[in-house]
Amino acid sequence: MTTRQALVVRGGWDGHRPVEATDLFIPFLECSGFAVRVEDSPEVYADQATMRATDLVLQCVTMSEISQDALSGLRAAVVAGLGLAGWHGGIADSYRNSSDYLQLIGGQFATHPSKSPNLCTGDQSDNYLPYTVEMTALGREHEITAGIADFELTTEQYWVLHDDLNDVLATTTHPTQPYHPWHRPITSPAVWTRLWGAGRIFVATPGHSLDVLEHPEVRTIIERGLLWAARTASE
Repeated sequence: MTTRQALVVRGGWDGHRPVEATDLFIPFLECSGFAVRVEDSPEVYADQATMRATDLVLQCVTMSEISQDALSGLRAAVVAGLGLAGWHGGIADSYRNSSDYLQLIGGQFATHPSKSPNLCTGDQSDNYLPYTVEMTALGREHEITAGIADFELTTEQYWVLHDDLNDVLATTTHPTQPYHPWHRPITSPAVWTRLWGAGRIFVATPGHSLDVLEHPEVRTIIERGLLWAARTASE
């Protein structure tokens, strides 16, 4: 059996600990039959030979920038069948100045609402809220999330701007609070897939910290999502 090729691209904002976070999943990829290459810049996407030979990109690059050549290479590779997957800001808050990237991913981090101002202390925990990840009807049947019940997290709850091309497997709802300016609950996708050309894209918004990535349901969803997104032998 031919070994499949996975490319881990990591970097950007250090607060999401891109090295340690992706290191959690590299052994899983290797045990699943992938040879894993690691790069610390998205500029590898401009290398056409590398992208043609790659079956899966696991990206963990929060914010940062990407060149037009690299972005064009990524988009072309996904259209041709490359799988693209990631979590949290490493995929849903990358390259904020690129509308072409945002179109590819189908969802962009907008904010993570905070606690009541009188409970805030000025550190990251100000944005750690208890919330529910709720499976959709599709999510209850999809191979990535089948058998996973709704579950609770206390971490950043991503408010995501998104479009209807996504197949949403799980959602989360931001409630109204007297200290926030919105006037009705807002539901955002928490886990979604997206078909782009011959390629598959998988995104999970939980994953701010290592403990969230090690949460049993979150880790299972990400591992299944990686395998689902990867190019198959028939592609």
